[in-house]
Amino acid sequence: MMNWWWKLRFAAAVLVLSVVGSAGEIPTTLDGPFDPVTSFLDHIKFRGLAVDLPDSDPRVQRQARGFEPEQISISLSTTPDSIWISWVTGNFQIGEHIEPLDPTSVASIVQYGRSRQSLTHQAVGYSLIYNQLYPFEGLQNYTSGIIHHVRLRGLKPGTRYYYRCGDPSIPAISDIHVFKTMPALGPRSYPKRIAVVGDLGLTYNTTSTIDHMRNNKPDLVLLLGDIPYADLYLTNGTELDCLTCYHHHMFPIGETYQPRWDYWGRFMEPLTSEIPIMVVEGNHEMEEQIENETFVAYSSRFAFPAEESGSFSTFYYSFNAGGIHFIMLGAYISFDKTGEQYQWLERDLANVDRSITPWLVAAWHPPWYSTYKMFYKKTECMRLEIEDLLFSYGVDIILNGHVHAYERSNRVYNYMLDPCGPVHITVGDGGNRENLMTVHADDPGQCPDPLDSSMSIGGFCATNFTSGPATGQFCWDQQPEYSAYRESSFGHGILEVMNETHALWTWHRNQDLYNSTGDAIYIVRQPNKCSIRRMVVDPHKTT
Repeated sequence: MMNWWWKLRFAAAVLVLSVVGSAGEIPTTLDGPFDPVTSFLDHIKFRGLAVDLPDSDPRVQRQARGFEPEQISISLSTTPDSIWISWVTGNFQIGEHIEPLDPTSVASIVQYGRSRQSLTHQAVGYSLIYNQLYPFEGLQNYTSGIIHHVRLRGLKPGTRYYYRCGDPSIPAISDIHVFKTMPALGPRSYPKRIAVVGDLGLTYNTTSTIDHMRNNKPDLVLLLGDIPYADLYLTNGTELDCLTCYHHHMFPIGETYQPRWDYWGRFMEPLTSEIPIMVVEGNHEMEEQIENETFVAYSSRFAFPAEESGSFSTFYYSFNAGGIHFIMLGAYISFDKTGEQYQWLERDLANVDRSITPWLVAAWHPPWYSTYKMFYKKTECMRLEIEDLLFSYGVDIILNGHVHAYERSNRVYNYMLDPCGPVHITVGDGGNRENLMTVHADDPGQCPDPLDSSMSIGGFCATNFTSGPATGQFCWDQQPEYSAYRESSFGHGILEVMNETHALWTWHRNQDLYNSTGDAIYIVRQPNKCSIRRMVVDPHKTT
């Protein structure tokens, strides 16, 4: 018999879905596995090609004067009593000869309180600048404005706080913004709505995605990599015509136009200054530069709860949001069992108390289970290293981007249907300029060459299936049974955890009305049936 709390949350969910106009009863994962469904691109409703916002758009132009804060964003720490505030002061410089700003010349201060009229608390953080440098004549070097990160501590869970940031002594201070901390840890305490989006970019389709997302009033945003797509531009700001030539246009190091990061931060500020955003790196954040440095802009511009979660890396970390434990993993650094990330993951999973945070959600950029041709089986090396560990600890949901389309799996483990496997969801459909993917590996004549490792991540590990319905083949000859639903449309997802066992997942397409869903399902945990089977791991060995 359902307790009063679950009845209330269930009634609220039914009310929400009746408002958004979903037809019929929403299925649950207990009703599955479901027969595979493909919904093809709706060319009538589809908005068209993804075109980047130009630098003349007022939404990306600099409005701040002097050292006034801009590009303000919030990110979570590991627990609800702490949060990070980040912003940029001063303008970037780009050209052959640049003079980096002095990070110590402007203070990093946040004034905050529980009333707009009483910002009685103050926190001080640190600041930095980063450079994007090229050892070739004719390329433009870049140095950022001063990036500030300040951690607020001792906050009350589930509480609204007002704040402003900057340096009051100049004076250069922001307007007053507001945020709400995450709910307290516990099995009956959850954020109301968590927005999930990947491969966002900065196109006119991006603006539609963000508009739809804000209309859904999320308490938290997960951004699953590929952020401003600055690497689709040359250093002089010229947009590349092709979608594959950005790797090496004329030089051994691929170029990137770093001001696109500033444009993205300005466009996103109305959202990120009030709603926490948690980010994981994608391949477009690699951005090679002098001395083989990579991911510098990504690692500098966001605050990560790395040290708090024991990882000491911006590529992988964990945090809690009420009764959910999130694990963010890096696909573009070592994920081998002998590596630091894997060993950190073992420790993090072992420390999760499912009586306090029953839900375990993992996220990274490229999916393991994708049926779209371009990235089919391209992450097999990572899957072979990590899938057993995540399965043994009963991860409930895995979220990915990278593939520019939407796909939701049945519960799956090692390509086989498994009632205790996680649900894999790909939402790489945020609106990026590379447009949508529409070709599947199981379409007639579209199975990729098994020996083509050009887009593989971490090496080439994909082989023919040795068991299951596709035994002896590299591709299925129809939509695989582990793929429950797939569709090529821009959009975003919303996760609403109801209680210890039920969570509502909805996917929202840009071309639809604000109140409608393209896909909806209740994801149901069965802790009694699917008990945690902690792996007995041999001591790490090196060869």
